[in-house]
Amino acid sequence: MSLQLSNEQLRAIAQEFGTPLYLYNADRITHQYTQLQTAFQYSDKVRFFYACKALTNISILKHIQQIGCNVDCSSINEAKLAVHAGFSPENILYTSNGIAFDEIEEAVTLGININIDSLSNLEKFGKKYGHSYPVGIRIRPNIMAGGNLKISTGHENSKFGIPIEQLHEIVQLMQQYNIHIAGLHNHTGSEIKDVDVFMKVSSVFLEMIPHFPELQFLDMGGGFKVPYKDGDEGTDIQLLANEIMAFERKIADTYQRNFQIWFEPGKFMVSEAGYLLAKVNVIKPTATATFVGINTGFNHLIRPMFYEAFHRIRNISNEHGGLKKYAVVGNICETDTFAWDRELNETHEGDLLVFDNAGAYGFEMASNFNSRFRPAEVLVKDGKALLIRKREVFEDLLRNQVEAF
Repeated sequence: MSLQLSNEQLRAIAQEFGTPLYLYNADRITHQYTQLQTAFQYSDKVRFFYACKALTNISILKHIQQIGCNVDCSSINEAKLAVHAGFSPENILYTSNGIAFDEIEEAVTLGININIDSLSNLEKFGKKYGHSYPVGIRIRPNIMAGGNLKISTGHENSKFGIPIEQLHEIVQLMQQYNIHIAGLHNHTGSEIKDVDVFMKVSSVFLEMIPHFPELQFLDMGGGFKVPYKDGDEGTDIQLLANEIMAFERKIADTYQRNFQIWFEPGKFMVSEAGYLLAKVNVIKPTATATFVGINTGFNHLIRPMFYEAFHRIRNISNEHGGLKKYAVVGNICETDTFAWDRELNETHEGDLLVFDNAGAYGFEMASNFNSRFRPAEVLVKDGKALLIRKREVFEDLLRNQVEAF
């Protein structure tokens, strides 16, 4: 198993498929899932659902299904993709967010697990399905967590979930319509390093358990931190596993009940498996900086601009060149600066740059801004580089447009 693709491999794949290019390593995805299984090997109650909003390419979904992981979906179309990729309905989780009720109705027809995040939809669900279809409830625990406000979803000003202070209303609806509430769900945010955040959520769940006699699962969400910079530390998965097993024992001791514990790793599964390859178009020296203009932009990788996220950038055309500081910028008619004052090996026009940790929320958040094409995607699996999405062409820009006159 090769956890990192070599620079030689990266250069060869760029030569074969062109740039810009998203590239993924199936071995690394498998390794990430194995880490989770190993950490939680002494608990038979834990299930993992890959949060596919991080990366939904159908070949990625098929690989994740093949290694035995379940899938978490945030839209009905993601759920349909999961079905298409071969996931069984019982292994698909759909967590709604501010949606019309007809999406929930469609999810019921698919036979998948469903979480509901509003009192309004919970009441509609109760009126239509009563006790006939088990459902989970997404709770907003009023816990601030995550790398920054844009990726924090459990605090008191968040749109996500039913506020914990509305517990009484949830119970009223459950009793009024005999709703089969099978699960409690929470997701506090992304880039969560501190295991204590998950344990704070467990304390919230512990107090809620007596109100729901038919509970089967407690969903802790995802948000495991992934290291991006040298010296960064990710979430201590083994520590989390130990704490969760202690939580399971506490539930058993307190209530003489047992539940499945669910997690939704997304970025953790695919981020470190991904690379964005780009070619240097132009070197532009100025009085304040030397700009390296590349053939990609925030239309392909928006995380540095939208989240102020850090991605390591490497020049693999001149690995041993002296280090110089550059501003790495895109080719979009906006300020799409990937890095300012970043040290790279001396860089020239035509060089190949690699963005590491680009597997999550990269292509998935790509657009056609400035009428530029979205890149191809390639998966390295069993030692072979496989094209899993074609590079767009001009006809794709016109597709679905209607020339009305």
